[in-house]
Amino acid sequence: MGQSRQFGPGKKAPNNGVYIEVGDTGDNVVNPKKIKLKAGDRFPENSNDDRVWTYQRKP
Repeated sequence: MGQSRQFGPGKKAPNNGVYIEVGDTGDNVVNPKKIKLKAGDRFPENSNDDRVWTYQRKP
């Protein structure tokens, strides 16, 4: 199985990187939170219960 791409609050980050808040269906949100985590750091609470954390795409 592959690695999960969406993470809930309290889960551990699998890799170093920048993570962004998206809707639970993968929709973009207005003014999303962005965080930089190291592998093993825990995700903070979302600003809305219907949101999850995912990798920020590289430009």
